[in-house]
Amino acid sequence: MLKPRLKSTVLLSPIVDGYVAYDTDTDRLHRLNSTASLIIELCDGTREIEQIESSVRALLPKDHTSALREWVSEALENNLLVSSQGKPAKHDSLSADQLAKLADRLRERGKIQTAYLCQKQAAELKPGCASKWADLGELAHIAGQREEARNSYEHYLTIQPDDAEVQHILVALRDESPPSRMPDKCIQQLYERFSSFYDSNLIEELEYVVPEKLSEAIEMVFPGRTDLKILDLGCGTGLSGERLRERAGTLDGIDLSSEMISLARKRNLYNSLEVAEITSWLSAAGQSIHEDEVRRYDLIVACDTLIYFGDLSQVIQPASQFLKRGGAIAFSVERCEQPGYELTDSGRYAHHATYIKEVAHAAGLNCAVHREEFLRMEYGEEVMGHIVVLNNRDS
Repeated sequence: MLKPRLKSTVLLSPIVDGYVAYDTDTDRLHRLNSTASLIIELCDGTREIEQIESSVRALLPKDHTSALREWVSEALENNLLVSSQGKPAKHDSLSADQLAKLADRLRERGKIQTAYLCQKQAAELKPGCASKWADLGELAHIAGQREEARNSYEHYLTIQPDDAEVQHILVALRDESPPSRMPDKCIQQLYERFSSFYDSNLIEELEYVVPEKLSEAIEMVFPGRTDLKILDLGCGTGLSGERLRERAGTLDGIDLSSEMISLARKRNLYNSLEVAEITSWLSAAGQSIHEDEVRRYDLIVACDTLIYFGDLSQVIQPASQFLKRGGAIAFSVERCEQPGYELTDSGRYAHHATYIKEVAHAAGLNCAVHREEFLRMEYGEEVMGHIVVLNNRDS
C-alpha cells in the first residue's frame, strides 16, 4: 500500500496560513495552505492513504477521497512526496555545510525565503556552529521572521557571548528599552569586520547616495564656498571626504574605528585624522574651545554617523559649541514614523522629523535644510531618511 512521506531534500517552514516547502533538488518553492500542511504532517511514511483521509475528512470537501488522492498524486509527481516503499535516491539529503553554501547562493540570487529555509536546516543539523546561527539570524530578519531571528541570535550568543553587535541587535528584537547610543565595542567590532569591503558594499550593492545628498544640502547653505574649515565626525574610510574636500580649505576627521581611519589616510584628503569616540572628543576639546577660536569650524558633518545615536542631543549640543559665527552642522539619519527615536531591528537608530527640530532648537540652531530622501537600499528595500543642515540662529 502507498505510504507517502515528505522527500528528505524538501525543507519546510511555517507561515501564517500553512507552510512553504523548498525542494533543494529542483530549486522549487511550494506554498501550502493549512489543509495541505496538515496532509504533509501526516505523510511521514507510516500511514496509508486511507488513514490520512480519515484524519483530515472534516477539513476536506464532500468528495474528499478524490480531492486528497489528487493532491497526493500531484505532490508525488512534483517530487514533494515520495513513496516510503520506494528506494531513497542517492545523496537524498544535504549536509549542514552544503545547505549553508546553498543558502549563500540563493541569497545572492535574491531568493531570500528559500535561503532562509536552507540556513535553518543547516543550523539545526550543526547546532554547535556559531556562524550557522548568526547567518540564520540575519536571513530570518530579512525574511521577516522576527521571532526566528531573535531565537537564532540568542542561540548564537550562547556560543559567541562576546559579540557586542548581536547583543545590541537583540535589544531591539526583544523590544527592550534601547540605550541612548550604540556601545563603542559594538561599533569597533562592526567596522573591524566591515572595513575591508565597506566602500564597495555601499556603492556597488546598496546604491548609497548620502554623500551626494549631503553635498547638495550644504551647497544650499554655503553656495560656491571652497574655503570652509570642516570637521568630519565619523569619517569612516573617507567616502564622504571626497565630496567635502571640494569645499574645504581645511578638512579634519575623527572616527572610532582604527581600521576605517587607516583606509581614510590612504585617500590623502584630510589635513588631520584621529581615532576617537565622538562625544568624548567633543567634550575634551570643548573644555578649551572658548579660549581657542582657531579650533572652531565653519561646517561639521556627520554622514551616516548619527544612525548609531538615539539621543541626538549628545552630539548636536556639544558640536554646536564648535561652530564659527554662521557655521552649520550637516548630517543624515534614518526616518521613523513614531515620535522621538527608535532602535530598529538592524541595530541602527531612526528619528522622527519633529524630534530633530526639537534637538536643533535646544542647541540654539535653525533648521536651514531638511529633506526626506532616499539614502540607500537594504535587503531589496529603499531606506528613507532625513538630510539636515542646522545653522546658528543669527546666521
